[in-house]
Amino acid sequence: MDIALPGIELKRDFSLKNHNSFGVNSTARAFVRVTSEAQLFYLPELLSRYSSYLLLGGGSNMLLPDFYDGLVVKIDIQKYSLRESGKDVLVNVGAGVNWHTLVSDSVKRNLGGIENLALIPGNAGAAPIQNIGAYGVELKDVFVCLRGMDLEKGELKCFDLAKSEFAYRDSVFKRKWKDKLIISELWIKLTEANYHQPNISYAALKDFLIQKNIFQASISDVFNAVVDIRKSKLPDPEKIGNAGSFFKNPVVSEEKLNSLLEEYPYLVHYPVADGLTKIPAAWLIDKAGLKGASKGPVGTHNFQPLVIVNHGGATASQIVDFAGWVQKCILNQFGILLEPEVNIVQSGENDGLLQYRPHSGNGA
Repeated sequence: MDIALPGIELKRDFSLKNHNSFGVNSTARAFVRVTSEAQLFYLPELLSRYSSYLLLGGGSNMLLPDFYDGLVVKIDIQKYSLRESGKDVLVNVGAGVNWHTLVSDSVKRNLGGIENLALIPGNAGAAPIQNIGAYGVELKDVFVCLRGMDLEKGELKCFDLAKSEFAYRDSVFKRKWKDKLIISELWIKLTEANYHQPNISYAALKDFLIQKNIFQASISDVFNAVVDIRKSKLPDPEKIGNAGSFFKNPVVSEEKLNSLLEEYPYLVHYPVADGLTKIPAAWLIDKAGLKGASKGPVGTHNFQPLVIVNHGGATASQIVDFAGWVQKCILNQFGILLEPEVNIVQSGENDGLLQYRPHSGNGA
């Protein structure tokens, strides 16, 4: 072990197996852990010593390579504070705080607004990058601002809601500031007990609550329902390696939708803005007969085909190859190219995975 810079310990040939939910036995040539915002000021100099670097959060939305020939920076800033502001409570949270822990603790404190986002894997620092969302709620609905290190100028920058340019699974941090900004902390606005407005607009959530004879849902009811639904549909990374939904739900034009409906009249679809329509990627994969399909140690999950799983011992290249095969099958049958939601750090030798994203902000 070497001392890279004051307060930052550099480790060589560091195993990342316990730092990615896919369970890939990945190794980094060099590794550092950042635990405070002050340490971020040393990073520009350290990063300049390497030809490549990777920012890592919880490792839950990433497919790491079998070997990363560069520096991996683990963002592990733990911070949590509350400040009342009228009917709202401002929550300041460090980028390294586990997201589900934040949601769970908020519900226990009777603070509302993010209960629909329970069990989303990853850390708080990755939440703005993806504009995480589930069951009718997105991060942008509670977001106030964030702070991060501009790696080019070596200074801290703040971004409010407007500057963050949030969209569906997208933000300015995923585009303009990709690999240029390390998010250190963020502020979200939650409601106090007398001002909760639980969002149960999402059909699956509403139906689940009705089945439980819950017609006036509290934030705890919503939280528990989301946890139960997600556990019933998604595999636990602690038991089987996965990174959650591997592909985004594609959005198609009205013309494309009508063409698909002629051949598939029972196609599941949801209208979105500007005359476009969202189609569940899971429906497409299932309809193509790929639910539970596998090649070697990699496959789609038996109950949720949108999730690609590592049955044990899979390499990153094997996972990429399998994902590319799924893409090709869907493209050939439906004429739709599925876009990966998972941040793929290595594409291997495969030419079938048709989108490759080497880095994405603070990881997940």
